[in-house]
Amino acid sequence: MQGFYAMLLDAWQHAGTRQRLFALAIPMILSNLSVPLVALVDSAVVGRLPHAYQLGAVAVGGSIYTMLVWTCGFLRMGSTGFAAQAAGRNDQHALRYILLQSLMLVVVLTVLCLAIALPLLPHVLAWMDTSGDLQALAQQYVLIRLYGLPAALMMHVLAGWLLGLQNARAALWMLLLANSVNIVLDVYFVFGLHWGVAGAARASVIAEWSGAVLGLALAWRYVDKGPLLNFWQHLLGWSHWRPLLAVNRDILIRSLALQAVFFTVTFQGARLGDNTVAANALLLNGLLLCSYALDGLAHALEALTGHALGQQDRRALQRALCLVSIYSLLASSVFALLFWLFGDLFIALQTNIPSVQKTASGYLIYLALLPLITVWSYVMDGLFIGATRAREMRNSMLLAVMVCAPIAWLLQGLGNHGLWIAFLLFMALRAGFLGFTARHLQSWFQEPLR
Repeated sequence: MQGFYAMLLDAWQHAGTRQRLFALAIPMILSNLSVPLVALVDSAVVGRLPHAYQLGAVAVGGSIYTMLVWTCGFLRMGSTGFAAQAAGRNDQHALRYILLQSLMLVVVLTVLCLAIALPLLPHVLAWMDTSGDLQALAQQYVLIRLYGLPAALMMHVLAGWLLGLQNARAALWMLLLANSVNIVLDVYFVFGLHWGVAGAARASVIAEWSGAVLGLALAWRYVDKGPLLNFWQHLLGWSHWRPLLAVNRDILIRSLALQAVFFTVTFQGARLGDNTVAANALLLNGLLLCSYALDGLAHALEALTGHALGQQDRRALQRALCLVSIYSLLASSVFALLFWLFGDLFIALQTNIPSVQKTASGYLIYLALLPLITVWSYVMDGLFIGATRAREMRNSMLLAVMVCAPIAWLLQGLGNHGLWIAFLLFMALRAGFLGFTARHLQSWFQEPLR
């Protein structure tokens, strides 16, 4: 135990690690905060058009498009770990190939997404059983947004690659440009040119391509300009693709399992009544709020972990893990305290419906516990993504789901309390299984990097 405290003290007092951590975390936190601002502006702009179905079309179409982009979010996580490890080894050749392979993967995924989305889109909209006007506008909105899909996926790759180089500021500038362009053009296209819903979609497409072009320019600035050695051998050799594809596959499975848990919470809440499902959604927004800070720290840990593994520096990895754990615990404790003291105010800021407020107030204890339990999931994700150990992430996630599923079924008699207990248990087990796996952290330096 004394050695553990000494390790924490060493990490806390190491100025170099702290400076690198904040240099990475703060830009990523700011990037996260810019995302909901764009959604808010989209809603505010389209919400001032004369018909409710116009706002509904953007909401429905935006959800469909976001699901496509979100499903490919493994592109960012997959590229970060490999890039960070290559940067730690100072392997410029590997850095270029990681970027090139990931961008080529964007092309394949774009074609695949279009092949799936285009024929299914009319059926999905019809299945939603909305009005004809809303369906037509939503389809128009999605079809326009799909022109920006390659750019959105490229931004995933570029953000991850730049973060792996410990250049979070470059990733921040890329995201800020895209979000700023979207906000400005949203207002101009909808109100200035009177393009309506189509204008909002076109603004987003231009914004995504603006961010992607800037990201490519920044990547070109930092990438080595030397000749690509053995280009075709590397490109066509399966052994060179297998590690990247395996990591992306496992992260995708892990992310889909996590999304299935959140969907189940919503679905089960809906069965308990309109007020309950609405209250649960408002409470889960607290988790979204926490993620802005905790995700920024986790992203920083991804870069620091990969860099330390690339340099084979055990002490650097220990310091990064300890320092991120300390700051994440402090941040989550602040959120927990605020939710405990001002939970009713947090709910009131989101809705003025008395029945929903009253329902939500009965579950504020879970809102206060949420940051303290979920914080370790963020920390462990950052550690394992930076180490490109996606298989362990996948297995831990699936194991947590399998363990919690029967428990959730047994707790149905407790109603929404049982649902929340099962959800918090799932988040705790997810982190716990990863933490158990991380006990072999020292051995990571004795194995070939993947």
